Amino acid sequence: MTTILLVRHGETDWNRDRRVQGHSDTPLNDTGRAQARQLAADLAGEHIDAVYASDLARAYETARIVADSRGLDVTALREFRERHFGTWEGMTDAEVLERFPHAATGPWGDAETVDEMATRVFDALQRIADSHPGGRVLVVSHGGPLRSVLVRCGVDGVRSIDNCRVVRIEAGGGAVRGLD
Repeated sequence: MTTILLVRHGETDWNRDRRVQGHSDTPLNDTGRAQARQLAADLAGEHIDAVYASDLARAYETARIVADSRGLDVTALREFRERHFGTWEGMTDAEVLERFPHAATGPWGDAETVDEMATRVFDALQRIADSHPGGRVLVVSHGGPLRSVLVRCGVDGVRSIDNCRVVRIEAGGGAVRGLD
């Protein structure tokens, strides 16, 4: 089994403003960069064989800050992107609920489904596990992908994941299980 440290990227202005990001390529803000530097410090004592990240700037920059402190490269994978929310991207949560009242009880957005997102994330995790058997890998992604992993690991009811939170899992042989 491969140990994977899954991390949500550092804060962006859109996170702070409760704005739907999805595939929108928003950068880290100063708080997000400070969170990423703290993450690098928190993980300093842990061996990491490889670093992967979503190809979106907020996740890639978070990963880059950690990888640079170790002299590692970052491999960007589109599969670790947040869910694509279609026309809802860029709206605040309040604007979405005002314009689309069904969002409070139904699916969010008019593009990618949660299942589609979860499938691409798990396929990528399995490829990483196959490429690094018995290794320790850092993957920096987004809140939606991390929630889908937690649900798959049997952790239910997770609504929010803090920026730069680390979730440890094991993956391999088509299975994942939580370590935290």
